[in-house]
Amino acid sequence: MLPGRGPNGRAVAARLSRLLGTRTVWTAVGDGEFFCPGCGGDRNYQRLTGHRRFALLGVPVLPRGESGPVVECAACRRHFGTNVLDHPTTTRFSAMLRDAVHTVALAVLAAGGTSSRASLETAAAGVRAAGFDDCTEEQLAALVEALEADTGRFTGEPCTAGLAIELHEALDPLAPHLAAPGRESILLQGARVALADGPYTPAERDALATVGAALTICSDDVTRLLAAARTPS
Repeated sequence: MLPGRGPNGRAVAARLSRLLGTRTVWTAVGDGEFFCPGCGGDRNYQRLTGHRRFALLGVPVLPRGESGPVVECAACRRHFGTNVLDHPTTTRFSAMLRDAVHTVALAVLAAGGTSSRASLETAAAGVRAAGFDDCTEEQLAALVEALEADTGRFTGEPCTAGLAIELHEALDPLAPHLAAPGRESILLQGARVALADGPYTPAERDALATVGAALTICSDDVTRLLAAARTPS
C-alpha cells in the first residue's frame, strides 16, 4: 500500500500534521465597522496582516512569508478580502440613498421652478419617504432659491456644471451598490416631480438625463423610463 493510503496512512499523516505544519500569526492593524457578508449585517471588524511560519510541535519557528491582509468579523470570526470594506454599511447605505433622493429632487425643482405646489409636494413626499422625515415644501423651495443664487442659474436653463457635479457626487458612489430597479426608482422619483405640474420641460429632461448618466443608466433606457413615467398606469 502506498504511504498515506488506508487507515494507517491517514493516522501517520494526522500525527505528522500535529508535529509539522505551517501556522499564521495574525496582527491587528486597524478596526472599524463593515457589512459582514457572512452575518448579513453591520458588524465590527479587525483588519489583520499575517506572517506564515513553519511550526514544529505547534510552535512557530521559521518564517515562511506574509499572508493577508484580511478583514476578520468580530461576530462570526470569518476572514474576508479587504474588498468587503468597499461595500457600505447598512447605516451608510441608507444615508447615501436619502441624500441621493434629496439631491435629485432639488435638481429637478431647480430645472422646473418652485412655483408649482404640486411639484413641491411630490418632491417633499419623496424626500420624506427616503428618510428626511421633517422635510417640507418650504424647505425645498428655500434650498432651490439658495442654489440659484449661489450658481447664478435661472429656472428653465439646462443643468449647469455645478449642479451636474453635485448630482454625480451624490449618485456615483451609490450606483454600484444598487440593482437596476433601484437605480431606475431614483430616476422615476425625479420624473414624478417633473411631471407633477405638466409635461417635461427641456431643462427638466436635461436634469433627468444627467441623473440617469450618474446612475449608469444608458440613454435609451432613460428615454424609455421617462416615457413610461409620463403614461398613466
